[in-house]
Amino acid sequence: MQSQVVQDQSQVSEARRRALQLAQRLSASEAAAGRIAIAVTELATNLVKHGSGGEILFGSYEDPTGSGLECISLDKGRGMNDVEACLRDGYSTAGSSGTGLGAVRRQSDLTEIYSQPGSGTAILTRFAFGTPPVRPQPAPWGGLSLAKSGEEVCGDAWTVQRDQDGGWVLMVADGLGHGPMAADASQQAVRLFLKHFDRPTSNIIELMHTGMRASRGAAVAVARFDMTGRRVLFAGIGNIAGTIFSSQGARKMVSHNGTVGHAVRKVQEFAYDFSGTPLVVLCSDGLGTSWSFDNYPGLTTRHPTLISSVLYRDFKRMRDDVTVVAVRGQAP
Repeated sequence: MQSQVVQDQSQVSEARRRALQLAQRLSASEAAAGRIAIAVTELATNLVKHGSGGEILFGSYEDPTGSGLECISLDKGRGMNDVEACLRDGYSTAGSSGTGLGAVRRQSDLTEIYSQPGSGTAILTRFAFGTPPVRPQPAPWGGLSLAKSGEEVCGDAWTVQRDQDGGWVLMVADGLGHGPMAADASQQAVRLFLKHFDRPTSNIIELMHTGMRASRGAAVAVARFDMTGRRVLFAGIGNIAGTIFSSQGARKMVSHNGTVGHAVRKVQEFAYDFSGTPLVVLCSDGLGTSWSFDNYPGLTTRHPTLISSVLYRDFKRMRDDVTVVAVRGQAP
């Protein structure tokens, strides 16, 4: 995923240009590119007018809801007291025509907003390019990976698959250090995960450890949703932080010390029972660990990409790559 800081009006055109470059790489149609240009211009302009500046993230997405391009607008401005009112044409708090957010919603295939008065706003927009699924469903997962400032590639990686029992299996890898060699290690972790994801979580990591000995090594965590048994199975090595949230509250999941591919003393699978619909969040150490959903009323019910984006906005560390992924358990 790419990031564009927007602090003044001169950076609005740069945000639009970068979004259109990504759209072209994704083979978006001319009509889709036009919609993206309008929406990103409005989002970036709103960051300047209402958010005291902020950041726009661009990336591709592919999940059971479809595939395409997504843009995420993030600010720590004054927030919105009434999101629905702000989406209505003609509503304005800055003396403008009041068509900005309404235009964003009309041009996109999905617009979802999380805003807290006095704490800022996060806006997720998606533009679908591919053929929509026959049986669309709510997005079960979403996340983001961004490289450390100054690096061309991100040393983290993540993926989600559905196993043979119909549950989601999630993996996050953080290659040691950052840059191309860290990226190679995390991508190797992805390849091994895709080969073995139907195995127990601890066994997946053991196989990664053997298969990654020639790499720089990585911190790795794997979580599996056992919806029949009403539990999440988790195994981790290194500093990938895992949290499970359900009607029972939030619980931190346990990883052992080590580096997959280099030094692993013990791999252990832990089981976490849940009630209701569980949400699992995994993040690399580019995100601080002091966050709590208690400070974000209603956030756990929102789109997983929006959840990940709010945590990124408020707790990212500037000295490392950062990955945040949220996955919601669903019945097979």
